[in-house]
Amino acid sequence: MRPRLTVETPPVSLIVMLTVALMFASACTFNRDHPAGTFSQATGGEGLEHVFWKNVRSANWVEIDRVLASNYAGITPTGTLDHSATLEQYRGWKLKDYAIGDLNTEMNGTTIVVTYTITLNGTSNGSAGSQPLPSVPQHMMTVWQQQKAGWVVIAHSVSLQ
Repeated sequence: MRPRLTVETPPVSLIVMLTVALMFASACTFNRDHPAGTFSQATGGEGLEHVFWKNVRSANWVEIDRVLASNYAGITPTGTLDHSATLEQYRGWKLKDYAIGDLNTEMNGTTIVVTYTITLNGTSNGSAGSQPLPSVPQHMMTVWQQQKAGWVVIAHSVSLQ
């Protein structure tokens, strides 16, 4: 004679709980964060900066013009820039790539202050011909303000290390 083995089936509630847990675990791997592709998709200062620089790289001047406030104020190692001078400067660039690091954001009401370092790879066409953009990391500070039409840059500062 052989002994009989009894196999107990797990309770239905345990099966349901494990199934639900596996569904949520797989959702975390399938639904990863996707970087914002447009300014309206950006949810914070980091996203706004990445979209801004992607637009400069792809020469999307309509979008860059739209997000620079009419009373924009910029400061660079060579002097101050207003809206039109900044747009003219960016239009002279052929940005191949960029890398952002040490990014920090501070929100105050409808304003976000973003500080970071950026390393640019590309050229600038000026009066002396085509020159490489500074390849050393630069310190940046951008002030974004939320307005009815969306986020706009009201101030920007650049300093070399």
